[in-house]
Amino acid sequence: MRILFVASEVQPLVKTGGLADVAGALPAALVETGHDCRILLPAYPAVTKALGRARATATLQTRVGPVEIGEYRMPDTKVPVYTLIAPALYERPGGPYLNEQGQEHADSAIRFGLLSEVATMLCVGGLPGDWRPQILHLNDWQTGPAALWLRLKPVAGVRSVFSIHNIGYQGNFAPQSVDTLGLPWSVYTPDGAEFYGHFSFLKAGIVYSDAITTVSPTYAEEIQTADFGFGMDGMLRKRADALTGIVNGIDTRVWDPAGDPHVVRKYSAARLGYKQRNKELLQQALGLRPYLEAPLFGVVSRLAYQKGIDLLVQTLPALIEQGAQLAVLGSGDPELEQTLSSLATRFPDAVAVRLGYDEQLAHRIEAGADAFVMPSRYEPCGLNQMYSMRYGTLPIVRATGGLADTVTGLDVKRSNLETATGFSFGEATQKDLAGALRQAIAVWREPSVWRQMQRNAMQRDFSWRASAQRYSALYQDLLQRP
Repeated sequence: MRILFVASEVQPLVKTGGLADVAGALPAALVETGHDCRILLPAYPAVTKALGRARATATLQTRVGPVEIGEYRMPDTKVPVYTLIAPALYERPGGPYLNEQGQEHADSAIRFGLLSEVATMLCVGGLPGDWRPQILHLNDWQTGPAALWLRLKPVAGVRSVFSIHNIGYQGNFAPQSVDTLGLPWSVYTPDGAEFYGHFSFLKAGIVYSDAITTVSPTYAEEIQTADFGFGMDGMLRKRADALTGIVNGIDTRVWDPAGDPHVVRKYSAARLGYKQRNKELLQQALGLRPYLEAPLFGVVSRLAYQKGIDLLVQTLPALIEQGAQLAVLGSGDPELEQTLSSLATRFPDAVAVRLGYDEQLAHRIEAGADAFVMPSRYEPCGLNQMYSMRYGTLPIVRATGGLADTVTGLDVKRSNLETATGFSFGEATQKDLAGALRQAIAVWREPSVWRQMQRNAMQRDFSWRASAQRYSALYQDLLQRP
């Protein structure tokens, strides 16, 4: 099957969030299962630096003028990647979405409208060997108009899939964007791409794609409600039959305690005793009291209200009273950064905070912590809970989105001990989080029970292979439709 995977960021070329991880891993998994999957993304400076400048393999005439297509291979994979070369739009300081001052690029509608336009143009040819996709797989608002163009000018044998990674980001622009993109005003209606007085790239993808996916079954249900839908819930309910939730995978080569180069003492489910050495080394590295009898909780997260970090802050003094320790790595809201840093100063033996991101430390926290805390108010999929289970570091999560789909919380009566992989709580409140933390500490003090749950967690399959099989089935179903 021929698939063109269109995204605004792809790991390891350019990354601002979880979309890049998916765009880097899913195409590779699809290729490994026998599909011909290729990637299209803009030629940002970071992309050109990572791949080098190649001779253009195609030139296309677009609304903004001629643009070129560069052809490469993704690093360490067999996945072809096409870069959209338009220097005036993409070769500029800053990131994919924000300038050096942290402000959105003023011409974002043009920049990502072009990405969508080119994606649909490639469905009718223009690439070497006249390669054309059967599936146009679009990702997040930056690619939404491609589904609209394909609906306006259908291409025989081509179906579109639109994936929502976080519905909070919508790409809503002034109505004049309709003219800017060369679209008919007939699409600017409440049943089309109009959204509260704006032209919405995200809504265009939702309304006009052949199939919609999001990153977990529970999140697919949640975004059809007013609490989680960010205003799109009505249209998603209308298109519920086209909506599917498929949990993201993780790169099990990168996240593997038996071979992780960032982990000093390698271990596996059969050699869980070696995990203790990583805890000792983590405590030493962070300046925590080197005491194995203290349950050590880890956090690697954006420090934000959405992530429920404020709930953890409120719960922290009681957690310390129970003899626990906390290791935090992350950055975000300045107030939360300051509060956590103050707590680390107040409780230096029990709380360690490192602001920013450090890949090595992230791996060491996963390997050295006893449990991992993710009290998110909403979480489309989440990755760290899957990393944690892979490392035998039991996750403590709020039962929302992908957290609910991937973590089997131990029930109060422990009747599901044979399958439990962590701890979960219902409401985003200090009380419910504190209850889950108390439960985790109580179980941690029963080594045989804790060890059973660690083995359960480490046996789960979160590879991209499983996700790729679900997408393959979806693609096949679309192509079989009349």
